[in-house]
Amino acid sequence: MHIMKTVFPALCIAWITGLTATGAEQMKNVLEDIPYTDGQMGKRPLVDETHLLVMQVALQPGQQVPPHNANSNVHLLIIEGQVIVTLDGKDTAAAKGALLPIAIQTPMSIRNDSRENASFLIFKSPNPSEIGP
Repeated sequence: MHIMKTVFPALCIAWITGLTATGAEQMKNVLEDIPYTDGQMGKRPLVDETHLLVMQVALQPGQQVPPHNANSNVHLLIIEGQVIVTLDGKDTAAAKGALLPIAIQTPMSIRNDSRENASFLIFKSPNPSEIGP
């Protein structure tokens, strides 16, 4: 997979594409069809390969990703809005454009305390399915 990123002032657009002859057919725009869901966080897989898992998560105001331990090395890329990321008990505000690394097994949660929608990409390497229990 190839990750192509175009940066404009105050705007970060990420495109996830496949390296095949039909790559254009597999291209997804992470700023369209954002998986917002009433009542709980929304999510969709973008890339699921041996060495990389990429997910998109969408949080409406008041929604959160439940507390858990990072099951891989993780990078969060905020693409819309802002969230509070709690890492090992410490809150960090992350707004649009922020890229936040998180080490494997770090206790974490993510919440949207704002009045606006928030969406972010989760890059996990290696894919947690390759790490085992």
